[in-house]
Amino acid sequence: MSDDERTDAGRRAGDRDGWPVELRGVTEAVVATLGPNDRWNFAALGVHAPESGDVGDDVSPGSLPPATATTWGNTRTRRNFHRQGGGVVQFVSDPRTFVEAAMTIYERDSPVLDSADAWAEVEATPVDSGEDGGTEWEKWDLRPVDAAVERTRPFTINRGFGAVIDATVAASRLDVPAFDTGDLLDRLDYFAETVEKCGGNREREAFARIDELTGWRERAAARRNESF
Repeated sequence: MSDDERTDAGRRAGDRDGWPVELRGVTEAVVATLGPNDRWNFAALGVHAPESGDVGDDVSPGSLPPATATTWGNTRTRRNFHRQGGGVVQFVSDPRTFVEAAMTIYERDSPVLDSADAWAEVEATPVDSGEDGGTEWEKWDLRPVDAAVERTRPFTINRGFGAVIDATVAASRLDVPAFDTGDLLDRLDYFAETVEKCGGNREREAFARIDELTGWRERAAARRNESF
């Protein structure tokens, strides 16, 4: 980006309490955190808009409480947040990137992905913790200290993209005792059908990667055979 573009991006970020994009509900993102091996680890992260309202264009800087995120289990993201005090949250539109971050150990030498449309360097402060279904969780306040918009594009809606994101959640819970495996496999079957009908090449490639990483189709087939 040119200096003028980065200045404009920073101005827009300031309109959103430091975030380079609008936050509403839970915005699915990818976070990069620096590990003890001096490499950046990438993982999926749901960024929760402040409870008092969405972070939009009409928000004045500092007028809302911070956005938050929750880490589940003793993940690299959790450990690196404690070790480094923050990371780089980025917003991607390529479902293949999201699957790699959500479901593999994905590391790079630099923190910002080529596919990131926007990013925010954040300070992460632990504010709460607990246990749910045998899994420890920790809640974090996220405060941007730097941000940029790398590219802008018209907003489009693709059910296949949404199905890929939901599928990563279901797939990540397959071996968690608190969740019913049969229900999760049924969800994955539905998401697979949605991607096939409504997704493009990127969504289909992303879902094929989920198949490869989890073997859920084989597990679903074995479950159906057992029911006969």
